[in-house]
Amino acid sequence: MFAPTQRTEGISTSDIITRIVRDYDVYARRNLQRGYTAKELNVSFINEKKYHLQERVDKVKKKVKDVEEKSKEFVQKVEEKSIDLIQKWEEKSREFIGSFLEMFGPEGALKHMLKEGKGRMLQAISPKQSPSSSPTRERSPSPSFRWPFSGKTSPPSSPANLSRHKAAAYDISEDEED
Repeated sequence: MFAPTQRTEGISTSDIITRIVRDYDVYARRNLQRGYTAKELNVSFINEKKYHLQERVDKVKKKVKDVEEKSKEFVQKVEEKSIDLIQKWEEKSREFIGSFLEMFGPEGALKHMLKEGKGRMLQAISPKQSPSSSPTRERSPSPSFRWPFSGKTSPPSSPANLSRHKAAAYDISEDEED
């Protein structure tokens, strides 16, 4: 076929023909995709099927490449999330262990509470000095201490008051028996 063209400076028809012959398969595939028939392009039936097959293979390759890129991105995101999750998990476990040791460790709060409770229990169990045994030296009771059967919060201040308190306590106890 002959097609007259105007000469353009820097473009050689020989170079164009060489590129068409060299890249004939690409040229034929591109034109088949554009809608030209194999007969119009003077392509044999077998070459037409070969070009269609190559096109399908290229599409599958492109899809595989896209899926591969997406899967790499997904794996990267999962890896980042897992690293964050592991770091948070380690932090929380350290906090939990620290709290556990604060409560149950060798110098933990539980040991201090048990020591305090033991001290209170020993104080409650241990015999107290009676006020009558040492009239010159009186013990000062704790602020929450109350004498039984009276509204007063402090012990009697003199031996005379002591006998009155004993008598009042004795009278009340006799009344209770009745």
